[in-house]
Amino acid sequence: MSKGKVPKDALQAINKKISKPISENQIKNVASTVTSETMQSEAQLRQLIKQVAMMANVPVTESTVNEIITTVKKSGINGGSLESLMKLMMKK
Repeated sequence: MSKGKVPKDALQAINKKISKPISENQIKNVASTVTSETMQSEAQLRQLIKQVAMMANVPVTESTVNEIITTVKKSGINGGSLESLMKLMMKK
């Protein structure tokens, strides 16, 4: 993501899959809190997933949370790779 912008195609894809549209600023606010430590800590990942789910007004089951955490940890995504994380989540 260049210059801190969320790719428009990613934002459109996200908004197609959720019941409540999310703005670029909302994504930036959440993204600004993500660090490499966040991506390594299961507790912080759970909190991040639940925060995004609430923001999007999308219920997330515990099994889905566990699946996302497992996928993130296996993929080696770090805090500097938010674009990769967004692509991963759009595949769900």
